[in-house]
Amino acid sequence: MSYWTLPDDTATSALAQRFAVAVDGGLVIYLHGDLGAGKTSFARALLTALGVGERVKSPTYSLVESYRAGDLAAWHLDLYRIADPGELEWLGLDALGDPDALVLVEWPERGTGALPAADLVLELEHTGSGRRARAEPRSARGEALLGRLGES
Repeated sequence: MSYWTLPDDTATSALAQRFAVAVDGGLVIYLHGDLGAGKTSFARALLTALGVGERVKSPTYSLVESYRAGDLAAWHLDLYRIADPGELEWLGLDALGDPDALVLVEWPERGTGALPAADLVLELEHTGSGRRARAEPRSARGEALLGRLGES
C-alpha cells in the first residue's frame, strides 16, 4: 500500500499528475471516500493530465462520461445515485471490460457485480483541513502502476 498526505486541492492534482505519468495502458481504479473527499477532483486532474482535450465533467447526473486521451479510451463513472447494481444494465457498460481502457469509478460499492474488477483502490479521506490518500493494488497491473509511481 502507498500513502500520501494531501494538504490542499493542488496536492491532489499533483498526485493525479504523478498517476498520469505512471499509467501504462488499461487500468480499473475504484475511488472511495466520503462526499467532498476529492474523488472527482482526482479523476478530473488525472484525465486532464493524460491529455483529455475537452472539459472533464462530473458524471454525478449522467452516471458515466467517456473520453479519449490519445489512444487510451477512458471512462469515468459516479455511482452515488445508484440504489441497485441492476440499474447499471441500461447504461451499456460492456465497453468497461476492455482491458486497454482506463476506468475510474466513484462509489464502486454501489455497482458490485456489474463492474470490472479493480486493479487499484484509491481511498481518499478528510484529515483536518486537507486529505489523505491510500492506494491498494488489487492486481498485477495495480502493483506495476504503484511501482512506476514510486519511480516518478
